[in-house]
Amino acid sequence: MLSPDALMQLALEQAHAAAALGEVPVGAVVMAPDGRIVGQGYNRNRTDADPSAHAEMLALRQAARTLNNHRLDGCTLAVTLEPCAMCAGAMLHARIGHLVIGAADPKTGAAGSVLDLFGQTQLNHHTQVSHGVQAEACGQLLQNFFAQRRQHHKETARMNHPLRDDALRTPDAAFANLPGYPWQPHYISDLPALNGLRLHYLDEGPQAAPRTWLCIHGNPAWSYLYRKMIPVFLAAGDRVVAPDLIGFGKSDKPKKDSAHSFTWHRQVLLEFVERLDLQDLRLVVQDWGGLLGLTLPMAAPQRYSALLVMNTALGTGDVPLSVGFLGWRQFVADNPGYEVGKLFGRGNPQMSAAECAAYNAPYPDAGHRAALRAFPPMVPEHLDSDGAAISREARNFWQQQWAGQTLIAIGAQDPVLGPPVMKGLARLIKGCPEPMVLEAAGHFVQEHGEPIAQAAVQRL
Repeated sequence: MLSPDALMQLALEQAHAAAALGEVPVGAVVMAPDGRIVGQGYNRNRTDADPSAHAEMLALRQAARTLNNHRLDGCTLAVTLEPCAMCAGAMLHARIGHLVIGAADPKTGAAGSVLDLFGQTQLNHHTQVSHGVQAEACGQLLQNFFAQRRQHHKETARMNHPLRDDALRTPDAAFANLPGYPWQPHYISDLPALNGLRLHYLDEGPQAAPRTWLCIHGNPAWSYLYRKMIPVFLAAGDRVVAPDLIGFGKSDKPKKDSAHSFTWHRQVLLEFVERLDLQDLRLVVQDWGGLLGLTLPMAAPQRYSALLVMNTALGTGDVPLSVGFLGWRQFVADNPGYEVGKLFGRGNPQMSAAECAAYNAPYPDAGHRAALRAFPPMVPEHLDSDGAAISREARNFWQQQWAGQTLIAIGAQDPVLGPPVMKGLARLIKGCPEPMVLEAAGHFVQEHGEPIAQAAVQRL
């Protein structure tokens, strides 16, 4: 005769067989009064498309066939999970003498957890019940199964990324054969701040690289902006992560301008860095990439080792916005359908027509351009503007607490965030050396990015 522990071990073997099929891992065995194992089974509900195909039911059926008797008087049934009402009823009908239970089932258990069919004194058969035999092993098997199932569902949802009703998604065809942009897309949509919006990012190079470059673009650019710098970083054996902010590039685009705010975009970036668990970061920022990105390191300074800053600023709300920026903001308000590619080409005559067109690719119509309209007015202008207070905190961080290396590269032809603004920013960053000035570069410095990336690899 096998002990309850030995019987439960056999039931656990059956439960593992269920897990291998993707079924809820519950197993059962039936032992006859003479000690023979006369029945065994494991959950097969989905496999057999049978709602009654619980482990206990299958073990009971096999035992009845083996003994050629629908009555199983004196038999012992061991099951890894407390039986439901259906299985408990079948055991009572079969006249099972002893029921050995592994883990309790607080949701559907009919042996005391939810109800106790075996304790009904009105019934004409009474089964002895033993609880908690190898309960930890039985429970752990179930916990592991459901944890894996939740992760699978999460991964499936992540890969499918259904489009929200209040957002648009640029068709993949718009990004076909872009010059100088051969990298595979990565997507994430399950960050709490995203609330289902799909964020696109590049993730190239070895995951365990000693350096990771986090490249954050601005408005109206997207990760395409870093195509001349990424190869240099990769050639050095480093990892490069370059997200498209929501509303830009291959990321989803909320239909309403009001969906965008400084605080929300910052929160998305914070969660993104945390989710990817990025370490040894070289933060690379320009334009809005700096307005947002320069507020990130103080939230997790242990993740950041160096800083590469190109034409940008901190939106502290206590410094008047420049005449050049106010002119840009008014231009966007007056010309909401401006051609992005033409804007890039005007300041970068070395760019090909195909490269200019690549900047137009994410925005096939006005509905996809909400972020382009929303971002210029979002620059913190007053002390109480969204993002101003956190930007002032960031300024204090860079002045007093920053201990990493810094490289500033300035596009000298930028009329908005050129040398005067950038040299002022350099003075705010503790330990910042003399900036690198590119005389031919304008606001979108990354279009002259190869020598900047080479200098960064050497210095940072």
